Amino acid sequence: MPPVLDVASLGINFGGLHALDDFSVQVGNREIVGLIGPNGAGKTTVFNLLTNVYRPSRGSVKLTGNNTLGKPTHEVTRHGIARTFQNIRLFRSLSVMDNVKIALHNSMNYSLLSACLRLPSYWKQEAAASATSLELLSVFDMEEMAGYPAGSLPYGAQRRLEIIRALATNPKVLLLDEPAAGMNPSETADLMRTIRDVRDKFDVAIILIEHDMSLVMGVCERILVLNYGLIIAQGAPDEIRNNPMVIEAYLGSQGD
Repeated sequence: MPPVLDVASLGINFGGLHALDDFSVQVGNREIVGLIGPNGAGKTTVFNLLTNVYRPSRGSVKLTGNNTLGKPTHEVTRHGIARTFQNIRLFRSLSVMDNVKIALHNSMNYSLLSACLRLPSYWKQEAAASATSLELLSVFDMEEMAGYPAGSLPYGAQRRLEIIRALATNPKVLLLDEPAAGMNPSETADLMRTIRDVRDKFDVAIILIEHDMSLVMGVCERILVLNYGLIIAQGAPDEIRNNPMVIEAYLGSQGD
């Protein structure tokens, strides 16, 4: 089968700095790919380029064969790329359900007049959005939290809610930016199971940036290693774990 995501020779300059150069990867449907490297290696820059937060200086990005370069970020999301962020970006004062419903906005098409007058079309689609939100929350055993303010949730639950909100856009590719940041070992183990469940239940490819090597090695089927904006290694977890360039650049030399 053709790759769901095909990235070729992607790169960006900030002034005279090559922040990312010749980044190429093909991701298959339902594949879980890890993206690792030292701080400043260009990992989040990759995500910003894939979602058109940054405009690349060169290269191409194709999602299921369609070129997404030059499209506004919301259109990239509509085409099937969704992401979470290293720093949680929930609407903290809104309810858990409303955070999920916001992500369903693209699938709702009632008019402004219908919303203002509360016409039947408005109520029908709002009811459908509420039902979809509860269904998504139930997958993660969070339906009982639907009415809670998002900011009141424990840290791990907030991370899960961010993933749920991204899934509500019905993505083909899900980008997770350091999903285990700030988690304890027990929460990280739960997250590992969650990532596998997301892949299996939602039939989605996943690319994750992560510094927790136990998570990366435990859940990823393939790993790419960035250093100074270049891919220095890629392969299965065992290959990466034993690669001398990775040990030197990311994990530290064996003599340390």
